[in-house]
Amino acid sequence: MKGKKRNLWVLCVGLAAAACIPAPVLAERIGLEPVMAKPVLQAGKKHLTYLQIDLRPFTIEQANRAPANVSIVIDRSGSMSGEKIRKAKEAALMAVSRLRSDDIVSIVAYNSTVEVLVPATKASDRQTIKRGINRLYASGATALFAGVSKGAQEVRKFKSPGRVNRVVLLSDGLANVGPSSPAELGALGSALGREGIGVSTIGLGLDYNEDLMTQLAMKSEGNHLFARNTSDLIRGFDMEFSVGLAVVAKDVVVEIKCAEGIRPVRVLNADADIVGSKVVVHLNQVYSGRNAKLLMELEIPAAEPGSSMKIADVGVSYLNMATKTKDVLSSKVAVQFSSDRNEILTSVNKSVMEEVYLQLANEKYKLAVSLRDQGRIDDARRILSGNVDLLNRKGKFYNSKRLKSFAEDNKESIKNLDGVKWKGERKRMRDLQQNIQQSNEAF
Repeated sequence: MKGKKRNLWVLCVGLAAAACIPAPVLAERIGLEPVMAKPVLQAGKKHLTYLQIDLRPFTIEQANRAPANVSIVIDRSGSMSGEKIRKAKEAALMAVSRLRSDDIVSIVAYNSTVEVLVPATKASDRQTIKRGINRLYASGATALFAGVSKGAQEVRKFKSPGRVNRVVLLSDGLANVGPSSPAELGALGSALGREGIGVSTIGLGLDYNEDLMTQLAMKSEGNHLFARNTSDLIRGFDMEFSVGLAVVAKDVVVEIKCAEGIRPVRVLNADADIVGSKVVVHLNQVYSGRNAKLLMELEIPAAEPGSSMKIADVGVSYLNMATKTKDVLSSKVAVQFSSDRNEILTSVNKSVMEEVYLQLANEKYKLAVSLRDQGRIDDARRILSGNVDLLNRKGKFYNSKRLKSFAEDNKESIKNLDGVKWKGERKRMRDLQQNIQQSNEAF
C-alpha cells in the first residue's frame, strides 16, 4: 500500500471528527497527533519501535496570555556582591516591567535566612515593587531550599487554575544552608509541580550546582538557563517573562492504552507511570509556540504481510487557559505490515526519527557527564565521539539541522572534558540535556 492509502493507518478520532487524517490545530484548542516513527513495518518479525505523541499548541499573543502569579526568588549571598547583585536588580526590574497590571508578583531574597521584600501584590504597584527590589544587598550563606519554599508560599496566596503559577529562582552558588542535594531539591520540584507551581531556574556563573538547579526545574516542568555571565542573566529573565509565561494549557494528562500484544517499554523524554499496557504522563503546562512531544518505545509482535495492527488509544485532557474550560482529546494509531522494502523505507516519518535519535543521543550525553564525574575521561570522550558519528550520519540521512547541531555540541564537549574549561562545560551540557529532553527549542 503506497501514497495516500498509507495515511489510512494513522486513524484520528475525537475532536478531529471521523476524518482519518492527523487532527488539525483548532482555534484555541490543542491539536493531538500520535505518529508512528515507522507506520509500515517489515512482516514476519518482532519490532522495537517508537510512537510520538505530539501536542500542538495554539498561539497566543503576550497581551492575551493568562494572568501570571510569579515569585522572583533571588540569591543575595556574599558571592552575589558587586556586578552580580546589580545585574540581578536590573533583570528583576526588567522582568516586572514585562508583567501586566493584572499579574501578581512577589520578590523574595535569601542568604543565610529568607526575607520577603515584596509580598504577593498586583504588578500595577510598580513603585512598591521597585523599592523592594532596590533593597537587595549581598552577604551571608545560601539557604536555597528555604528561598524556593518561601517563594512558593507567596505564590500560594493567589494560586488559581486560571493563572500561570511560577517561581523564578536565581542563584550563583551552592546551597549550603538546609536541604542541599539534587535529590532533595528534585523532590521539592516534584511536589510543587503536583500543586501546579512550576519552578524555573537561572544559574549564574560557574559556581552553582547545575544538578540541583536542573532537577528543580525538570521535576516541576519549569525551564533552566545557564547564564555564563551577567549579560546572559538579562537574557534569561527576558525569555522567562515573555515566552515562559505564554502557557496555553495546564494540568495536562496523557493516557496511552496499548492494544493487546503491544508492550510499552519506556517513555524516553518524560516521567511516566507504566502499569501493564497503560501509560500515563502528567505535564504541568504546554507553552504557546512550543510543541510538547512524548516519545514512547514500544515492542510490537510479528504479523503477516498486508495485515494491520492497532497500536494504541491515546487520550489527553487539559485545562484550556484561553477558554478556562477542560478539553478532552482522543486518537488512535495503527501500523501496517509489508514485505516490500521500498514501501517500508518510504513510510518512515523523518521528523519522528529525528526526535528518536536526539533523545537516544541525549541519553549518551548524560552518560558522558556521569563518566567524567567518575574521572573516566577517556570513556566519556569515547561515548561523545560515538554520538558525533551517529548524529552526523543520521543528520545527513534525514537532512536534519538539529541532529547536525547536536553533533557539533558533542564535539565541543570532547574538547572541554578536562582542564579549567570543564566546570563551565558541565553546566552547558546539563542545560542542553534538559532542553533536548523537553524537546525545548525556545530555551
